[in-house]
Amino acid sequence: MKQTLFTRAILRRFAFACTLLLFIASFNAALAQTPEAEANYQQCKACHNLEGAKLIGPNLAGVTERREQDWLIKFIRNSQEMVQSGDPIAVALYAEYNNIPMPPHNLTDEQIIDILAYIKNGLKVAPEFAKPEPSNEELAAKMVLAAQIEAEQEARLQRLQDLERDANRNTGTIFIITLIILIVVIFDLLVTKVIKAKFVHTALILIGVVVIAEIAYKEAAAIGRQQYYQPDQPIWFSHKVHAAQNEIDCKYCHTAADYSKSAGIPSVNVCMNCHHQVKEGKITGTVEIAKIQKAWESGEPVQWVRIHNLPDHVYFNHSQHVNSGKLDCAECHGQVETMHEVMQVNDLSMGWCLQCHRKTEVQFANNGFYETYEKLHEQFKSGQIKKVTADMVGGGDCMKCHY
Repeated sequence: MKQTLFTRAILRRFAFACTLLLFIASFNAALAQTPEAEANYQQCKACHNLEGAKLIGPNLAGVTERREQDWLIKFIRNSQEMVQSGDPIAVALYAEYNNIPMPPHNLTDEQIIDILAYIKNGLKVAPEFAKPEPSNEELAAKMVLAAQIEAEQEARLQRLQDLERDANRNTGTIFIITLIILIVVIFDLLVTKVIKAKFVHTALILIGVVVIAEIAYKEAAAIGRQQYYQPDQPIWFSHKVHAAQNEIDCKYCHTAADYSKSAGIPSVNVCMNCHHQVKEGKITGTVEIAKIQKAWESGEPVQWVRIHNLPDHVYFNHSQHVNSGKLDCAECHGQVETMHEVMQVNDLSMGWCLQCHRKTEVQFANNGFYETYEKLHEQFKSGQIKKVTADMVGGGDCMKCHY
């Protein structure tokens, strides 16, 4: 009897252990196939295939069997740090692939493990997350819609440029005409005296002064602003090709956007991560890509022309907006993925920034960053205010941007 009870106890424990292992396995499988893993994997696509022809780096099929997980986490996060530390595998890989460094990635351990599991599962998401395959009709409709949106976007930008150019031309014409009239009226008042009624001189002079003052104010306020600025670049580079067609994430090239004041302009070695292999484009052929190759070989940086500029007395921090504020790049830069050549679509004026701060809600509740705002917390908890916007926590303070 005792032996039977003992045997049953052992079997119960064994069944419980098996159930627990199955639960853990199913949980890990679900975690490994989340949409976030699919999204984060886009950073890898530019340089790695799963299998087949090699791109910039090695194929990723079987990588979890070839390397230990801890090693992969360190290497993916910062490969150059491992190369510099003398890790033999990292050094060998760096040499094997022509000393082209893999850029660092700002990912957590959990995100990297998730990506590795996604690779191991053949780049497939769990059924509950999988998107149904669109029909041919749906694909055709999406292509037509995308083409329409693109055409409308380009037409809108062109109209805005035309309106801006016409407005500048009209403003200059009005200024010259008003100035001529003002000079003639003053000359008549002092010298010729053709117009006998003094109130006519007074009215015309006041009107002229008001018009000229308004134009001067608007032109002075526009100093340092360059809405619709679209300069020629030393190399013809299409954001539409890279960001839209090839789905390269903005932060792959502008690596510092979420942790630095400046988003950063990519160096030639970032371009060469892909263009070491990709030497011909569908639009420009080999001409433009050859300029990148030349810059790489000569060691001379490409002199890209900065498009979005703020006056020297203005402080702006990308990380505060991208990381803390969770703003999408398009909020300030527009739909860059639809542009071959990037244009500054917003005027980036102080009024434009303040308007954004007044409408943008911050994650105020249960956020240690805002613990010191005791009065706002009391108002928030009591229901006196329903939300906290950026201007309520310093976004409307002059000293935040002009200290």
